[in-house]
Amino acid sequence: YMFNVPIESFAKLTGRSISSFKRDFAQIFNCSPKLWLKNKRLEEAYYLIKHKRQKPTTFYLALGFENLSHFYSSFKEKYGLTTSEI
Repeated sequence: YMFNVPIESFAKLTGRSISSFKRDFAQIFNCSPKLWLKNKRLEEAYYLIKHKRQKPTTFYLALGFENLSHFYSSFKEKYGLTTSEI
């Protein structure tokens, strides 16, 4: 989940079309693959900030976020806190 692999690649690796992959994924995980990936990345970010005391600027790219401002807005949307408030 830390790499920016397109959903199409996951579908191809599992031998499914994109639509059937998304449908099957949603049935199992109750969310879209894109949302699942984003949540996993944000959970890892929360851990790194809270327990490892790392700054987002040191890891956001490694977690698959391409844009720091997108990371910050996604983090605040999920946790209701900014990274500095943790």
